[in-house]
Amino acid sequence: MMERLIIRNFQESDSIPAITRLLHEAYAPLAAMGLRYTATHQDDEVTRRRLGSGWAWVAELDGEIVATVTLYQNSSGSEECAWYRDPRVFSLGQFAVRPDLQCLGLGGRLIAMLETEASARGARELALDTADGADHLIRWYEKRGFRFIEHVGWGNTNYRSVVMSKTLRVTARL
Repeated sequence: MMERLIIRNFQESDSIPAITRLLHEAYAPLAAMGLRYTATHQDDEVTRRRLGSGWAWVAELDGEIVATVTLYQNSSGSEECAWYRDPRVFSLGQFAVRPDLQCLGLGGRLIAMLETEASARGARELALDTADGADHLIRWYEKRGFRFIEHVGWGNTNYRSVVMSKTLRVTARL
């Protein structure tokens, strides 16, 4: 099945409602844990804005979008997180894999692709944040080489976030 998978850049013609549904489905177990990630409840306009504020990709299986991730250049920064203000630190977000396809390696493929993309765009670190209580996600990212940076409290979530980052290998710039 995974051999029929296509990972490609997000296109304006892609269905925003389908991507929003995917995000809600993928984040539903986190919502059930009481964690209010933006992706648990965002509407189509938020999905569109988040896709458009970075470099977004989707994975397609038999014509259906089954995964998505967005790479952000954070140098405009955030008041809450000094790490994200460093222009050499890019981050990933709006990362989702359809629940029945999780644990098959697709998420790892997307992360590896982002590492290459971020490095080629001049990043030295690839960062992310997730809920402090999402231990399974923290362990998953640690297995891929991400390390703890700091805790941050965002104004739009109901949890303390763990900011994690991975040092990238330097590659030629795009």
